[in-house]
Amino acid sequence: MAAWWLFRHQNVVGGASEGSDVRVQLALKRFEESLHQCSAIKQFPTKLDPQNRTANPRWNDVSGQRRPIILRNATLFDGEFIHPGPMDIMLDKGLITKVASTASASLAGGPYQEVEEYNVHLRFVTPGLVDMHSHHSIGAWPSAGRTNDDTNEMLTEWGPMTPFLRSLDGLKASDEAFKLVASGGITSSLILPGSSNIMGGEGFSVKNARNSGRYKEYVVEENLLEYGVPEVHRVRYMKLACGENPKQIYHHNRMGNAWILREHLAKARDLLTAQDEYCLLANAVSASTDKAKQDFIKAEGSMPVKRELESTVGLLRGRVAFHNHCYLPEDMETMMRLTAEHDIRIKAFHHAIEAWQVPHMLKSRPENITIATFAEFSLYKWESYFPSLAAGKILDDHGIAVAYKSDHGLAETNAKYLAYQAGVAHAFCLPEEKSLQAITSVPAKALDLDNRIGYARAGYDADVVVWDSHPLAIGATPLQVFIDGIPQLKSSDVKLSMGLTFQDPLPDDTHIPVAPPMRSEPAAADRISFCARAPRANSSYVITGITRSFLDGHPAMRHVTVGIQSDNMTLVIDNGRITCLSGGDDCDQRLIQQDQEQVTTLHLRSGHVLPGLTAVTASLGLAEITLNFDSGNGMADPRRDVSRPDNIDFAKYGVQLEGKAFARARMGGITRAISPPLSLGGFLHGVSVGISTDASLSLHNGGIFQPDVGLHVTLDSSAMLTYGTISNSVAKIRRLIMDGLGSFNATVFGDVASGRLPLIIHANNHWDIQQIISIKRDFPTTDIIILGGAEAPLVASEISQANISIILTENRPAPAEFRHRDAVVGPPLTPCIARLLKEAGVTFAISLVPTTLPGDYRLHALALEAGWTAKCAALGSTEAVELVSSNVEDILGLERSGDIVIWEGNPLEFGASVVFAFAAQDSASAGENFRARDLSTSKLRLTSCWPQEDN
Repeated sequence: MAAWWLFRHQNVVGGASEGSDVRVQLALKRFEESLHQCSAIKQFPTKLDPQNRTANPRWNDVSGQRRPIILRNATLFDGEFIHPGPMDIMLDKGLITKVASTASASLAGGPYQEVEEYNVHLRFVTPGLVDMHSHHSIGAWPSAGRTNDDTNEMLTEWGPMTPFLRSLDGLKASDEAFKLVASGGITSSLILPGSSNIMGGEGFSVKNARNSGRYKEYVVEENLLEYGVPEVHRVRYMKLACGENPKQIYHHNRMGNAWILREHLAKARDLLTAQDEYCLLANAVSASTDKAKQDFIKAEGSMPVKRELESTVGLLRGRVAFHNHCYLPEDMETMMRLTAEHDIRIKAFHHAIEAWQVPHMLKSRPENITIATFAEFSLYKWESYFPSLAAGKILDDHGIAVAYKSDHGLAETNAKYLAYQAGVAHAFCLPEEKSLQAITSVPAKALDLDNRIGYARAGYDADVVVWDSHPLAIGATPLQVFIDGIPQLKSSDVKLSMGLTFQDPLPDDTHIPVAPPMRSEPAAADRISFCARAPRANSSYVITGITRSFLDGHPAMRHVTVGIQSDNMTLVIDNGRITCLSGGDDCDQRLIQQDQEQVTTLHLRSGHVLPGLTAVTASLGLAEITLNFDSGNGMADPRRDVSRPDNIDFAKYGVQLEGKAFARARMGGITRAISPPLSLGGFLHGVSVGISTDASLSLHNGGIFQPDVGLHVTLDSSAMLTYGTISNSVAKIRRLIMDGLGSFNATVFGDVASGRLPLIIHANNHWDIQQIISIKRDFPTTDIIILGGAEAPLVASEISQANISIILTENRPAPAEFRHRDAVVGPPLTPCIARLLKEAGVTFAISLVPTTLPGDYRLHALALEAGWTAKCAALGSTEAVELVSSNVEDILGLERSGDIVIWEGNPLEFGASVVFAFAAQDSASAGENFRARDLSTSKLRLTSCWPQEDN
């Protein structure tokens, strides 16, 4: 401004020569600025070799790591492989400075002063996990709606092309999710804008350490992974999205989306060409006289710049990395076609749930496109309807880099449990080291940060995690997390929630933790052949290699004398009835009596026999694709008058007994399920139905085992959509019960009021739960059940005294909503819900009902969830199985299931597969529905054989 003022002033009062001099100076300044811009657009980040790194740019001498730390005797996965023997790791000033074998004693002694040394007793140590797709901080927890959620920009005037936006400008350093995410071992995350727009803007990488700057204040810049790195040398990321999301918001179809992107890239290409031509001419003049430079500026002006296109031009130059939200093969192909027109390298396809179908197409590009995907999350919309739980293995078999990421934002995509996804991938046969790489070095490489993070080697940032068990084991939990060399977990929290710290001795610290087994099942052709031969009804089976039975008290065992219990038992089913389960020679006589031609024989290595599991589901049989309402029964209008019984929705009238979630249920040993009607929010759901997962049944021959299970209502945020307040909803519950005791006694309201039909209240907030307790005290005959319970431990003793049972929708809740901000998040920050409820004497079971999207994509993992619960709550294996079988039945008042399921492997741990499922069926029940049966006389009918996702 001063120069401009001087120019104007001299032009008025001075002579022409003075004005000419100023014009020359301004022209030369503009020329030099343009030359600088020409140089800047050609600059790329400097990627310093880790061997040459001597400082972490995030470190400071006030709040940074003060003393060297040595972790001794570690089982180390270094980002590439697992070292064969114990290792020592030294952290100093935010860097890993040395890694050596414990046996070498090379870190013993030395010039180190005030060193903190910790013997981790062969516990697993990994690099800090890297999440390459998250929305925490840009969408903070607990959510307060649009007030603190800046994930998606959907301004109509801007349209679907917003490359000029930056997630940096929406980050919140105070987000409570930072602590939660770090507690899962995730030390670095890429925070991306949402997927509403075709080009959504630039993402920024962060370290998940709150208050990590010099003065420990909430400063966004100090959260950045590249804090301390000059902006010109920072890695840049562009978020793009294709397919359904931008289609729904801006109403273009796929052709329209492709054209909009193509046109935008063409405009950016025109600008890039103009810049290159300008810079070519400018550089040619740069060695000429000042007069030539002045003439050049007069003729050409400054370097052409359009701020709204700067990021896209950077994309074309390769300066900005291309990260694309894309699910379907055809959408990936379109993006590959469009980027090929401009020689843009695709760094990663995100979500990419169907990428497993087209590995050869993905390999057709010279760059190795990383697939950043989910291990399980699927079936919630059309684009996620054709997943594969074995996608990681399939892609890896074709040489495609696979990363697992969270998409943190919803409670069900909580980044804290990123390691669990790698465990699922490994269970479905992705090799151990590849599974660990998928959450460490692979995403680090995809983010072009693999010289700093993703590895536990000398020269890398001091981001490491000490685990309580093998990281791929069910329930694996960090005991300590270091970010830039600073521990993130309080030892007191870890001790309280887990009973030990990362340096406490172990009963056996002489063996390296072993990875859980992968799923074992026959080759496809052998499986099909074997299952085709296995008869269905009135048949005989001999199954050897049974190592554990959970059939004590099971109806099918009432007339069976159980022989010697051992880890190598034989199960004999003769003409549909169990006749022997024993070790030793007890079953030999039974075997002799069998006509061998009529017997199906199966030899297992680690057979487990369980009752068929009973799952309370979100929408099984009522919504095949969660977000496509017309794929099932639809959604009830929340505004309907719920004061009249004839407005109650009954799930039994809309249920459909087939779908992909049914296949996953069968994979998980679930033989029976409870499904409530769905509502578009609001207070009332309706009456749930009890259904079989047997694919051979219909509505008229046993597919519905109990038509009316319970009346479901919600006492949570969604209830406000109907009545505006929680208090009004509480009043509606009370009125419903009173009407059931009075004028509507002969209706469903009467069944609820008298306790003949349970009242199942979906609730999580502990103040809402206290209202439920008050209702129970006032109406003791009503059988009230809580479904949810995220904050239940805060009032556990009152729940126990009121004799109210809980079906936990998740044992690992997240404080995603403001009304759930006191959710008990579990180890290593708090004890888990199940442990606290058990200690208070509360009767409970567990289910898998997502908080936000009412889908059933995880039904195959119900037994695993029981195993996880058993670990954190110190339950025995029998108690764990009861959480997903008899406890559910007893709480809901269901008759005990007579079904049994044979597993290869322990279903409470990763790697188990269902081999056979048998349903109890008496001779009179075929064609008769809803009839109580004498299960002790029922015959077992084979309903499932080595179930797969597609059957």
